[in-house]
Amino acid sequence: MPPGTLVFTAGAAPIDADGQTVHPGDVSKQAAQCMVNLSAAVEEAGASLDDVVKVTVFVAENLQADLSVAWDVVTEAFGDHKPAGSLLGVTVLAYDDQLVEIEAVAVVPA
Repeated sequence: MPPGTLVFTAGAAPIDADGQTVHPGDVSKQAAQCMVNLSAAVEEAGASLDDVVKVTVFVAENLQADLSVAWDVVTEAFGDHKPAGSLLGVTVLAYDDQLVEIEAVAVVPA
């Protein structure tokens, strides 16, 4: 893709190579797997997590504290880079036992 191209990812889910949800019941570990999958998707498009300009985190849990747990994992994965972000509590996500989903917008670097 040419430099400056916007990359919109679909929601990165906490799934493994076989399409199975990993770490049922563990928001933190699911968020970490989502970030691994998100990073791979962004890199396939020619960018990196440092090129992400917007991130949206969806958490299917009832406690506000669980949202914070997921957010902490996401911000740690980005390190010093701080893209704009939204954190949303939702009722349900696509896969069985899925608690977290993360989507992003990145810009392919020059």
